[in-house]
This record gives sequence, C-alpha cells and structure tokens, in this order.
Amino acid sequence: MIAANQWLDSTTGRIATCPYSWMQAVHWVGGSGLYTPSRNHGPKWGPTTVLIAQEISALAECRPSVAYLARKLTLSERTVQYHLDMLREAGLLAYRSKGTRLTGRINQASVFERVIPAEFDEALGIRTVGEGPGRRPVGIAEEGRKLIGKLAKRAARKVRKKRTKKAVDKGRRCTPMQGGTSASSPAGTSTSPSETELASGPSQSPTQKKSSRSPKKLNKIGRRYQLARELISVVPWLRQASVPRIAWIVRHLADAGWTVAEVCAFLSLAEVPAARRPSGMLAYRLKGAHQLWATASQRAAGVEAWHRAEEQRRRHRIDAVRTERETAGEVTHAKSARVTQEWNTAVLKTQEAAGTHDATCHSAEDLRALEDLSRDEVKQHRAWAEQDPGFILAALDAGMTEHDARRLYTNRLVNRALCTGLTPAF
Repeated sequence: MIAANQWLDSTTGRIATCPYSWMQAVHWVGGSGLYTPSRNHGPKWGPTTVLIAQEISALAECRPSVAYLARKLTLSERTVQYHLDMLREAGLLAYRSKGTRLTGRINQASVFERVIPAEFDEALGIRTVGEGPGRRPVGIAEEGRKLIGKLAKRAARKVRKKRTKKAVDKGRRCTPMQGGTSASSPAGTSTSPSETELASGPSQSPTQKKSSRSPKKLNKIGRRYQLARELISVVPWLRQASVPRIAWIVRHLADAGWTVAEVCAFLSLAEVPAARRPSGMLAYRLKGAHQLWATASQRAAGVEAWHRAEEQRRRHRIDAVRTERETAGEVTHAKSARVTQEWNTAVLKTQEAAGTHDATCHSAEDLRALEDLSRDEVKQHRAWAEQDPGFILAALDAGMTEHDARRLYTNRLVNRALCTGLTPAF
C-alpha cells in the first residue's frame, strides 16, 4: 500500500471491531501473500511481525511507542520500526495522527487504528454495512466459515519469543551434596548451606583438552615477509632495511620456495660493493636468481659450495692468527696495562727495524694504551677500520680486549667486524 493510503481518511479497509478479529486478519495477510515488501533489505514478514502485532492488539489506545515495544520484546528499535512499516504497508495499521519530533518539545508517539483490509472481506465473503472505515460486518459466506475457524484458532494462540540458550555453569551442581531425600534439617533450627559451599572439587578440569586445530600455514604474502625478516637478521648490510621493501624484492624467490641459506649462498657468488641503498643492491644482485637456480638440486648444490667456502675461509683465518702469534715469539700477554704497553713498544721497535710496519696492517702501535693516543691517531685508526673490518679482528687476535676495541673503534665498527667474521662477506 502506498504512503498516501496509509491514513485513516484514505484507507480502503475498515476499523477492526475488536483485537481478536484484527489478529485474524494479521494471520490471513501473513499466509495469503497479499503483502509484498517495498524494500530489498531488512527483516521479512514472520513470527516477529506477528509478535509485535500481538502486543499492539493488547493496547487500549493504539499508540505503540517504538521504545516501549523494543524494551518489552527485547528487540532493537530499528527492528520494531521495520515491522511497523510492514503492518502499515499491508493495510493493517492506518495513521490517525502522526507523532512529532520537534526540538525542545516532548516527542509524541503516532496514534494508529487497527484496520482490516478490504481484500480480507472479499476473500472470506464477509458482508458489511455502512460506508468508509466505519462500516461493520454483519455476516459471512458459507465457504468462508472453515477458513475463519482456522484463523480464529491461530489468533487465540499466543506467539512467544524463542529463548536463547545460555551457557550452563559447570562449576555449580544442581542439587546439594548431602544425604537424605530432604534438604531440611530434623532439628528445624539450622539452615542448609548454599550449593556453592556444598560443591566440592575444582570448577575446571585439571587436564586441559588439546586443541585439534593445526598451526596456521603462511600464505604467499606471509612467506615473503618471513624470508625478508630472516635476511635482515642474517645479512649485515641489510640491518637498516625495511621489511616490506625487502619482501617485495624477494617475492619471486619466496614464491619459488627459497630458504634464507639459499639466498645467502647466491649472494656469496660475488662481493657486494658499498651501496647507498642496500635494498637497491639486493634487488640488483637477486635479479633473475629464481631462473638461474630454478630447481631445488641446483640450490642445494649452491648451499653446499657456500658452506665449503666458509669453512675454508674460517680455517685460513685461524692459520693466519696462529702464524702471526708464532712470528711474535708466542708471547703470552699480561693483564697489566703497563706490561702490555712495554711489550707492544718492543714489538713495534722490532718491526720498524725489520721494515715490516705498514699502514694497512695492524701493528703493535695500535695496542698502546688508549690514553696515550692523540685525537688524530684515533681518527686514523677508525679510518683504517672503516676501510677494512679485518683491521679490528687483527687487533682482537693480537690481544686487545673487546672493551678497548669498542672504545677505540666505536661500537658500530666493532659490530660490523664481528658480523663480517661470522657471516660471508657478500
């Protein structure tokens, strides 16, 4: 029914003589298919519509407040408004006066009249007298009596809202844990304790149930980010790189199933020069890597060769340190700073006399007491360490403590040297 026909002076129906006959018309409209919804969203005609109509039929004055119906039926106000619109569009409710929503004044609810549609009278053969909405029924056709009887039974049946199941508290028991069939005491003076006090045992089972859910598997994006994080934690020159940027660079490798060891093995094929943007250098080095090592056997062979090269590099470094110590006379450095300084000075004089002192190799001059070094000398040592991280490793192998090395070369240079000594220089 259009909005213009939803008023009492323009409706084609008649005012219901009693709530009972109006509920008969409500049930008939719901089962006849007379009502067609005007919107494609929102709730449909159903038990909630009949429940709201049942509450409206019980009102002495048909002024159903939306807030009252929502509170009484534990529904949302929007749901109540939807179903009131359905009753009006079906021709079962007609405005007598529309409510007001004026700012600064008391809001007035709309006043309705319960109306029986003219289609209901025609379908059941109900004869009426009078004109307009005030006409009255005076009889019914013989073929409509059986249907009106069924509608009468349905109108007399109260519709109730379904109860929602609530979780039962397993920590409490249903009956008191006490002997006898009666909860009362024969003395008649004592009262029974509460069920909470009588219940014994823990409220939860001490044996936790194992979850049957398997751990979540990473999707394609998650695998890219995982490989990016592993690379940043392993490759020294990627420590300050962004994880999303690295994930985008290694996307083809991650999709092909590469591991971080296989990526490191591929990077070790050539040395990486100093770059302003490590991520750009990584993208340049890994361009086409998934096509060069396309199979798992090729990647496994590359990793094995990388491990062999690392082992040879480690052994060479150990032999170099051992040879240097044997050349120095296998002198055990004392912990005293004064004795260490005197020994370093003696070694320096010996190397200067032999002509073996070079600015690029670490000599005993670098192991003098830090307090004796000038500012220019400290800058020179740090410049050598910036060019060659092995300069710091040689100082540590020669007897300098890590604490003194960090004071002289800064934490950044020492950390870089240590990482370079543990990981491949790619």
